[in-house]
Amino acid sequence: MLPRPYYTLFMLLSLAVFLAARQLLPKSRALARLTWRQRTMLALAGFIGGAFGAKLPFLDTGDGWMVIWFRDGKTITTGLVGAYLGVELAKLALNIRVKTGDSFAIPLALALAVGRWGCFFNGCCAGVPTDLPSGFDFGDGVPRHPTQIYECAFHLGMAIVLAALMGRGSLVDHRLKLYLIAYCGYRFVTEMIRPEPAALLGITFYQAIVVLFAAALVVQWSWEISSRKGAKAQSGVLIDIVERPA
Repeated sequence: MLPRPYYTLFMLLSLAVFLAARQLLPKSRALARLTWRQRTMLALAGFIGGAFGAKLPFLDTGDGWMVIWFRDGKTITTGLVGAYLGVELAKLALNIRVKTGDSFAIPLALALAVGRWGCFFNGCCAGVPTDLPSGFDFGDGVPRHPTQIYECAFHLGMAIVLAALMGRGSLVDHRLKLYLIAYCGYRFVTEMIRPEPAALLGITFYQAIVVLFAAALVVQWSWEISSRKGAKAQSGVLIDIVERPA
């Protein structure tokens, strides 16, 4: 099914919100230290990784890549994984050691909160039938969970949480990981009201993806904390040696 005009409108609005938030919100010092070329390469890596990742679950349709690419059908879940992986690989290739995620956490949350309304008007990504008052008929005569609106509320709520953390100066360099881990938890739970078939060990494909993604983020977060503590401890030892009387 081709996207409806509202879908395209909200996708463009989502991009505009992301760019506006990036310009209006304070940028991290680490990101400001990067050259224009480095920032451009990281942005390009994130875009390419996200675009290909979003199409990944639709590769098993048997159609050609060009047909899959231009046809409606994409998912935020693997798109986020692809974008994050693309940026991390680009950092390794460019030998960039600074953390840049904090500058993108709130803009991403706001953009996804807007973009999900496009999915709502397009009728895609709806949940299973429900008798709850929140049920919405997407055209098949059956009230369904408006999971797009639920997810919009989640992203908007996370944007508020991230803004509060930024105001307090808390979780510096880890806010994007917090947001993505929270989304993994949210998506795992809400898969129970989505019409996705169980695949492996009684869980859906997307539940398996978010479990692996969240685990990888937790490992990375733990490793970064350990590395930072180790660096501080080594620095303290060196200072002690230098200042120790002969």
